[in-house]
Amino acid sequence: MNILLIAPSSGKWQRIGRSRIFNGKTFRFSLLSLLSVAADTPAEHSVQIIDEQFDDIPWDADIDLVGITSMTALAPRAYEIADAFRARGVPVVMGGMHPTFCSEEALQHADAVVAGDAEGIWRQVVEDAQCGVMHGVYKAAPRPFAGLKSPPYNLLKLGRYSTYPVQATRGCPHKCAFCSVSAFNKGMHKRRPVNEVISDIAKIPSRKFIFVDDNLTADADYARELFEAMIPLKKLWITQSTLDIAEDEALVKLASQAGCVGLFVGLETFSERNLDHVNKSFNKVEKYSEAIGVLHRNGIGIEAGIVFGFDGDDKEVFQRTLTLLDQLEIDLIQTSIFTPLPGTPQMEVMQHRMIDRDWANYDFHHVVFKPQGMNAAELQAGHDWITLEFYRPRRIAMRLARHALRRSGMKSLPFAAAINGAYYGRVRRWNIRGWNPAVEGETVLHEDGRVVDAPVGF
Repeated sequence: MNILLIAPSSGKWQRIGRSRIFNGKTFRFSLLSLLSVAADTPAEHSVQIIDEQFDDIPWDADIDLVGITSMTALAPRAYEIADAFRARGVPVVMGGMHPTFCSEEALQHADAVVAGDAEGIWRQVVEDAQCGVMHGVYKAAPRPFAGLKSPPYNLLKLGRYSTYPVQATRGCPHKCAFCSVSAFNKGMHKRRPVNEVISDIAKIPSRKFIFVDDNLTADADYARELFEAMIPLKKLWITQSTLDIAEDEALVKLASQAGCVGLFVGLETFSERNLDHVNKSFNKVEKYSEAIGVLHRNGIGIEAGIVFGFDGDDKEVFQRTLTLLDQLEIDLIQTSIFTPLPGTPQMEVMQHRMIDRDWANYDFHHVVFKPQGMNAAELQAGHDWITLEFYRPRRIAMRLARHALRRSGMKSLPFAAAINGAYYGRVRRWNIRGWNPAVEGETVLHEDGRVVDAPVGF
């Protein structure tokens, strides 16, 4: 069979990769879910991967089976694609976070849904499709997280992507109430054999890669074994972790020796009350400064995930957060608006406060619920405003200069510079502005000092 695997995009992201500048390449690093499905496809079938950030969908090609992966914000586009192929008589199977949590909804647009991980069940899906008998929801039986085939990177035009994806662990042992990763993996943290991970890394034809793991260092003993084995490879990499890693500076040093130049860390908020509210009390706000210092002095940059819209947030939270980010010398931030997602405990308890049921707006940058400490317009504006302010050129220049002066800072400076520049490009390309809700009159200050009426945000 000819199998077409599709990563949908919509809105501003659709075909963004065709632009010469500010084309999102720095943030485009992983189609690992589709690469894993392709790797698990029996060799007698041909596989093509379509990334809508670049590609047009070949509607009239000779296709026997279509597979579509989807997060919640991309569900409407995924359904549109699925409906169009089914109208042409081509069977469609959907997978990923959203179809897993909303299987009945997805089955209105697809012949089958893979709920959960595809490994261990995808071959059955392909066999059934070949026989013309799809069976609704497919779910793999529990199996060891081992024996995975290496991703077939040859299916991608690799110049389009910033780096190569590798996965050593899957899931996270924490059960944060808003986290779809925890819900998808049922709070489990699975670990691949270290020798298999090392084999995948050694095959990468680049010095740089990214671990797409949700919490690589959750098991410190496993992380230690992995890092020790990685040192001879002399690679440079980034990943996600919690600040718990900083409680063991020997482990941090080992990560640095293994090539770690950056960590994405979900700080989320500077409010203990907010953290308690979403079952993330393992984050200790009073330890943020010390932990960040440990990472910095070992040459590891920090991108902090910051979320606005918790019930404890008020109009002053945006300026307060910006000040603390500067004081803590955070290198990068990814700002989000609190978004209850299908399948998470937070969605269940907030059903009565949802004001937007359009899945396309569940992208962490739109207000979809009624906040408590401010109105929806103020939450949207504050989220946009702090993004603009943090990524103003003068702030970026100050951060990079400070970064370069740190001990071992030059090692991670290219990482910090590239991502700061990419976020600045996003602000410019999409005219992200907003205003500070705590300032009466809803004004915004230009870099040249002029005060003007606040424009729209994202």
